[in-house]
This record gives sequence, C-alpha cells and structure tokens, in this order.
Amino acid sequence: MRLVRGRASTPTKDREYSKDLLARGADEETSVLRVWQPPAHLAFGRRDRSREGYDPARERAEAHDLPVIDRSTGGHAVVFTGNTISVVLVTPIEDARSGITERYERVTGQLQGALADLGVDAHEGEPDGAFCPGTHSISADGKIVGLAQRVRRDVAVVAGVVTLSDHEEIAEILGPVYDALDIPFDAAATGSIDRAGGETDPEAVCRTIESALAADDAVVEQI
Repeated sequence: MRLVRGRASTPTKDREYSKDLLARGADEETSVLRVWQPPAHLAFGRRDRSREGYDPARERAEAHDLPVIDRSTGGHAVVFTGNTISVVLVTPIEDARSGITERYERVTGQLQGALADLGVDAHEGEPDGAFCPGTHSISADGKIVGLAQRVRRDVAVVAGVVTLSDHEEIAEILGPVYDALDIPFDAAATGSIDRAGGETDPEAVCRTIESALAADDAVVEQI
C-alpha cells in the first residue's frame, strides 16, 4: 500500500492528483490511501448540475470567498473549508460486480473506530436534512462523515468527507445553495468532530484515520 500525504496548491490540481491515484492503483496493482485537508472550495456534484436551480445555486456559492468547482461524481454540494478532511482509498479488484457492500461496511467500521480514538462516540446513519445526503454516513451531534464508492473494471474507490470543525460556517454557506437546488437542508444536521467534543488537531486526526485504514507496511509518499 502507498500512503500519500500533502495537498496541491489549488482545488483543481488537488483533485487531478487524486484522479491520478486511481490509475496508479490499477497500474501498480497496489492499494493507495490518501488522507488530507484539501484547499478551501465548494464542490457541486453531478446530480446538482441536472437540477433546475443549479445556476442560482452556483451564484449563491460564488458569493462566498472560496473557489467553486464541479466534480465529476454524483452527490450534492459539499464545502471544504481548508480544515475539512478528505479520505480516498483505492483498492485493486478482480470482479467489479462484487464487494461493494463489504467495502462500505469495512471502511465505515474503521472510521467509527478512528472517531472513537479521537473521543467521538459516532453511529452509522445521518439526520434528516444533512448535507450531501446518502445512505453511508457517520454521525454524532450531526453528520460528520459522508462516504461514496466508485467501482471501475480494475479498482474500487471509497471516498469520504470528514468534517473536522467549521460546522456553522459550512451550514451557513450550504443553506442558501441547497435552497436554490430545492434539496431539504437543516443547519442543525451539520456536525463535526469539534461539535461532538473530539480531538481537533488536524495532524492527529489525519494520522488516526490513516492508522485505521492503512496497512502496516504502507510506504509513505509526500506530495
């Protein structure tokens, strides 16, 4: 396994680097884990762009002092404040038709264990009105983690967003955006490790998540 640390200078370059990890995982036939804090930005999902309110939603997002980008995958708008933590785990596979549920369950359990080590008693699921609503989330005093999975012919990618802090700022930004998209949103449903009373040192949080997900013999690579 390769364990990648660091971030690129812009949201676009940072996302391009993560895309390259998929190709490397397939070419090298090895797992790749990246746990990091992306540059601040708001990312719309593919589902957002098909909604009638996308244009006004983007105008509301651009009113804030952070870059706004479109991501190629599904889901809905997510804010990365610069403190928000992203997780990407690339795993080579032989059969794209199997293993999806098992990967979700394994990563969910590992992240719950990491949160427990950080002082957060989290549970699977999310409250009504959570940001980027989905069936694979982890919550404690609001949604803290959202997970998604993409499966290609030769690799599976489990990606997650972990809200470290700034839950009030995130809710303030996303409220008008989700309103324009006509998606239910409740500011109180936005949680964070900080809100749940856990450890908030970014380095400690990233290393704890790495320990939960990485193999013992992982090779560290710095961007």
